[in-house]
Amino acid sequence: MMPKAKQVIKKVRSLDIRTKNLVDGLMQGAYLSAFKGRGIEFSDVREYVPGDDIRSIDWNVTARMDAPYVKEFVEERDLTAIIVFDASNSSDFGTQLALKKDQSIEIAASIAMSAVKNNDRIGLLIATEDIELFVPPKKGRRHALKIIRELVYHPLKHKGTDLKKSLEFLAGIVKRKSIIFVISDFQFDVVAIEKPLGVLNRKNDILCIKVEDLREKEIPDVGTIELEDTETGECVLVDTSDKEFRENYARMAKEKEKETIDFFRKKKIDFLSTTTSENWFLSMQKFFKERRRKYR
Repeated sequence: MMPKAKQVIKKVRSLDIRTKNLVDGLMQGAYLSAFKGRGIEFSDVREYVPGDDIRSIDWNVTARMDAPYVKEFVEERDLTAIIVFDASNSSDFGTQLALKKDQSIEIAASIAMSAVKNNDRIGLLIATEDIELFVPPKKGRRHALKIIRELVYHPLKHKGTDLKKSLEFLAGIVKRKSIIFVISDFQFDVVAIEKPLGVLNRKNDILCIKVEDLREKEIPDVGTIELEDTETGECVLVDTSDKEFRENYARMAKEKEKETIDFFRKKKIDFLSTTTSENWFLSMQKFFKERRRKYR
């Protein structure tokens, strides 16, 4: 059942206020400094002053004016950002401050509003095991609010995860260099997305953001419980009082995490991990600052 218009407006407005505070207070400067424009473009010429780089002298203007003039350039800030949002059912889980999906939506909404603040284009691809929705990149606050609305309320047709299909789609349509934010819990074998991710990484700037819950890393001793795979619906009874079971679970989770981190490091793709028990924006701000130092 689709939500009523008033409910939609209330939820989007709440996210708008929340993300505005985050963008104004934390995100904007970090976002702006972490991602450079497409290059530099010619702005104007002015008279040469001692200390100017002689390589910037415009010899044609200098000859006409009978005095040395230099070219001035400015950074071409016109960026395009695309959010790939994993909306599969595995994100409907959370035991800490929020569901993974709710935290992922807040991250995506903040990215969208940061793009608006910097006059960048922002687009959205909602993914499950298929492409649920693609919103082409555009500028403007109204467009960003549309993206937030779709993040919250777009009806999904599928439950599973197959980011490969979505990334292949993007690789086929992205014509200009873009910043691609992939937001997911990465509860799948990342090797499956190696090829399309590699194609995109040749010409674009990619940041993969993992949102996870602490209970996906370790299970407490709470007796016999039923665990359900939210994507397949399969249920299984487990005895969490079994110490060996808990240790094996934690070990496998740690191995899986290491495999994911090693994969992105090997591919030289930026990767950030955050949990539902922490203030994600502090982690992201720190990451952006480190990225700025790395690439400046």
